[in-house]
Amino acid sequence: MRGYFITFEGPDGSGKSTQIKLIKEYFEKKGFDLIITREPGGTRISEKIRDIILDNEHTEMDYIAEALLYAAARAQHVSQLIKPALEEGKVVICDRFVDSSFVYQGEGRGLGKCVKEINDIAIRGFMPDVTFLFKIDPEIGNMRIKNKNRLDMEKIDYHRIVYNAYLKLEKEYPDRIKGIDAGRSIDEIHEEIKEYLEKLLK
Repeated sequence: MRGYFITFEGPDGSGKSTQIKLIKEYFEKKGFDLIITREPGGTRISEKIRDIILDNEHTEMDYIAEALLYAAARAQHVSQLIKPALEEGKVVICDRFVDSSFVYQGEGRGLGKCVKEINDIAIRGFMPDVTFLFKIDPEIGNMRIKNKNRLDMEKIDYHRIVYNAYLKLEKEYPDRIKGIDAGRSIDEIHEEIKEYLEKLLK
């Protein structure tokens, strides 16, 4: 039996990490075997690619090179960790996945459909069962970040383009992407996510 694949998306500083910890506890109490991972990263090779992508010194990085590096990290992640875990019936909770590339590189960098094409190869058909999109003004989210990486340092106009692209994805894939008002309390957000998860598990 295939496991459940759950992803979290949205601007950095929106509270994803806090909710991922709570959902981990939720599944553990129910007796599920689960894995918490992130993108870019999740495997030894993917984490090394992450270091290259997010290094603040790599300001000269070409946009296509950036998109290809994300796809390469994702291909390794899916092959080595996500695919085997799901085939073993485990729950995989991932902080960011392919939607991030659609909005950060496809829309934010203006690369368009080529981002989907390279990532279709990378993900091997493994799309999330549900994606929680944390919605918060990108300027507020950016202010909460303590240690900013190369993408965090982009101008606010870039982050607004990315955020609007997320909202567009939410409308295009309402069955998979569930918008979450990230401006509320931790408990309120957690309860809403649990409601969605109860429906998924049924």
